[in-house]
Amino acid sequence: MNFLRAISNILRFDRTNWKALALCFFAAAVFWIFNALNKNYATNLKLPLQFEYDDARYTAVEAPPATLTVNVNGNGWELFRKSLGVKVPVINMPLERPLEMRKIAAASLAPTVASQVGGLQLNYIVTDTLRMKFEPKVQRTLKLMADLTPITFKKGLGRTSAIVLLPDSVTVEGPKSAIDELPDTLLVRVNATRVSGNFRESAEINVGPTASIKRDPPVVDIMFEVGPMEEISRKVKVKTPKVPWGMEVMNDSIACVFILPEKEHQNFISSIIALEAALIDPFTDLKKGETKSFQPLIKGVPAFATLMRADSVKVKRY
Repeated sequence: MNFLRAISNILRFDRTNWKALALCFFAAAVFWIFNALNKNYATNLKLPLQFEYDDARYTAVEAPPATLTVNVNGNGWELFRKSLGVKVPVINMPLERPLEMRKIAAASLAPTVASQVGGLQLNYIVTDTLRMKFEPKVQRTLKLMADLTPITFKKGLGRTSAIVLLPDSVTVEGPKSAIDELPDTLLVRVNATRVSGNFRESAEINVGPTASIKRDPPVVDIMFEVGPMEEISRKVKVKTPKVPWGMEVMNDSIACVFILPEKEHQNFISSIIALEAALIDPFTDLKKGETKSFQPLIKGVPAFATLMRADSVKVKRY
């Protein structure tokens, strides 16, 4: 019984005893950690990788590798700090002829890397191959044109002025292959839908999914005036090429409907004389006894007016 009581007394700790025991364990753990970190170890580290080249003349088509995995030997404290991102050395890799470099065997970089790992000793490079692709950097200036496809106007309203883009061009810079694929004119799509007043909006200049292309500027202002519109119907004289024997053009004029700003009404009336419906040589398409309808090309429409619809011209062969 005395023996069991002695064991019970040993296991019966008050709060003070528990604190003392916890401090002992903590002190032992700290001592063990400090002792362990004073030894040398080998481990893998990911080091930042930076390529040095003439970025005024060349650009990367695909982002080159940003890190290099190496196996190093060093003091535990040093390795611990590096694993936490403290004073991690950046490996600078010079490229004298970037256009010729598509891939690099990482093992060949050992001398360059070994000289840049600070107080660590390089054992070997874990990364197998570094792949990259560079092209000459070029510039082009492209025209801009507004795409108003998404826009609808409140009933009775429409665009009553020319479309103004500020600026009206954009300078693009990037890899030669990507820049060469761009058209001479870029369409800038507006985000608005229903418009009921004078329009002004900033829109992004989209050059596609290629992130390596820089735009200057990246956005453009699009503006135009909005006002009352009207429809005007007018007869337009049909102009045809010389009619072969045995054929007949059955219309000397056709009805056309135009939409235009009300403020341009008088200007449109004055310009009607310049309108004509040009029939582009339909005669070779006709067989004997056949009558066909052809859609003429309406010429002379003022810039402020839009042709909504036009009748067709009938041609008969006897």
